[in-house]
Amino acid sequence: MGFKIYTKTGDDGGTALFGGRRVSKSDLRVDAYGTVDELNAFIGLLRDNVEDELTKSVLKQIQDRLFTTGAHLASDPEKQPPTPDLYPEDIAQLETEMDRMDATLPALKHFILPGGFLPASQAHVCRTVCRRAERLIVALDHIEPVDPLVIQYCNRLSDYFFMLARHLSHQAGIEEIIWNPRKKD
Repeated sequence: MGFKIYTKTGDDGGTALFGGRRVSKSDLRVDAYGTVDELNAFIGLLRDNVEDELTKSVLKQIQDRLFTTGAHLASDPEKQPPTPDLYPEDIAQLETEMDRMDATLPALKHFILPGGFLPASQAHVCRTVCRRAERLIVALDHIEPVDPLVIQYCNRLSDYFFMLARHLSHQAGIEEIIWNPRKKD
């Protein structure tokens, strides 16, 4: 018989961190790593809808980094959690990718609204979920220290998704939807 996905140990509203400590499923740490997992799922959806092989490759690398980041966040901080598989070079890679995309884009002169092209819209969803993950991780860091690279990576990653959304629309020849504030009569 194989591994069962259900254990029934969470039926009381609790879950175990790597290392064994039990916490509530509403614990800030669980919310943080759960949101990183949610982001990873949305990135998978985006990757499935992107045709450019370079972008697909970068998204896969991001998913790999987020998976180990989630494992780091899901670990009991008192039990020597695994080091997240993040290095300053990972942040530099995101910056390089943003600079590469920015070089092909028209100057941003207005706020833009998500929409107009499915992959770009999915990149905006990734951006907003990434920002939520970042907020939760920062809140967790105020309670229990989080590796600073995790916070930096999430901050840069949300910027990357904004640039990627613009880049995908531009590649497809789709005009960005400019936000026009309502004028008072």
